[in-house]
Amino acid sequence: MKQALLSSVLNILRPLMRILLRNGIPYGTFADIAKRVYVNVAMEECGLPNRKQSISRVSVITGLTRKEVSRVKDMPAIDTSDTTGRYNRASRVISGWVRDRRFTDNQGRPSELHVEGEGATFSELVKLYSGDMPVRAVLDELLRVGMLERLDNGRIRLLNHAYIPQKEEVDKLGILGIDVKDLISTIDHNLTIEPQYSFFQRKVSYDNLPEEVLPELHSISAKKGQALLEDFDKWLSQYDRDLNPAVNGTGRKRAGIGIYYFEENLTAEGDDQ
Repeated sequence: MKQALLSSVLNILRPLMRILLRNGIPYGTFADIAKRVYVNVAMEECGLPNRKQSISRVSVITGLTRKEVSRVKDMPAIDTSDTTGRYNRASRVISGWVRDRRFTDNQGRPSELHVEGEGATFSELVKLYSGDMPVRAVLDELLRVGMLERLDNGRIRLLNHAYIPQKEEVDKLGILGIDVKDLISTIDHNLTIEPQYSFFQRKVSYDNLPEEVLPELHSISAKKGQALLEDFDKWLSQYDRDLNPAVNGTGRKRAGIGIYYFEENLTAEGDDQ
């Protein structure tokens, strides 16, 4: 069991290390982050029933010294709310633009919108789908990450049906933290729960495909995947209490569906199988 887990961790860390090294993050910084998460999880999730978690117990669980646990525990928290907030606000606005008939044309495509004015405008869209965020702030954000373009007639056009920043590396890295966390959390849930209560987690892949078929696979996956996600978005939005305050029910849950495409080289360039 432990060997299988360590092997899986190696597979997870390799692409992550590639990203860290490409962005100039040294090992020491990564080690400090890993220690921080080890200590936080041990403090919050590994305590004994009806007993306050202690520095000594966290030291035993993590293998860190008591002094190191205390040091890490007292480190200032890393604020991730800005990236997460931008991601959520942008996604809601774009989702509304794509599926709300007030903001689409006769063919169901997102309309080109005036920023201000009467009727279906970008300002109205933001008020409906981004809470109390200033219209100008949302507009500048979506222009900054390459999701919109200004037209000569004064309107703005949506360039992509999903929030995928085209320009800013920092925003793409923010999505890395959100999406990979969700996938690993799903796998963690499925490892610790009875099969009948598992979350859906499937993929399809083959390991001896010719390179020439990949462009078509990439295109098909993008079209069908986007269509499926838009169907789920339409269904989920009915029950989101930010968009529909009248929806009844208890608790506050976050749930969704994720789809991703992958490919890798298994032979050297030019080899034939």
